[in-house]
Amino acid sequence: MKISGLKKIKIKIINNKKGDILKFISKKNNFFKSFGEIYFTEVNYKQTKGWNLHKKNKCLLTICYGKVVFNFIDGRKKSRSFNKEEKIILDKKNYGIIIVPPGIWFSFTTKNKISVIANFLNNPHSDNEILKMNKIKNYEIK
Repeated sequence: MKISGLKKIKIKIINNKKGDILKFISKKNNFFKSFGEIYFTEVNYKQTKGWNLHKKNKCLLTICYGKVVFNFIDGRKKSRSFNKEEKIILDKKNYGIIIVPPGIWFSFTTKNKISVIANFLNNPHSDNEILKMNKIKNYEIK
């Protein structure tokens, strides 16, 4: 990974003839520290959501449905990867969890009709804890 602390963890899909099981989080995972909240967000065809930066929360992101392109920019001025960019694509063929430390900007989009993302936060959401922007570097969200 180009961005320090940003990680993609491959998660096993359990195949089942009635419908596969896509695991997300377990107390057994060493990256699980605490539970604050989990929410699901939809993103529609050719739409982009973001840019978001959590000041204190660590996010664990995965997809529930569809194919999502995540873009990340390190906004931590003291980081050795400050201002570096990273792109990660998740879908069923490339399933996993993205661990996003505090201080990293992210946005996401889909080319499917609709995709669904799960965001697991280590603390409950707070409007005071998150920053939102429409433009970061050369990326603008309308």
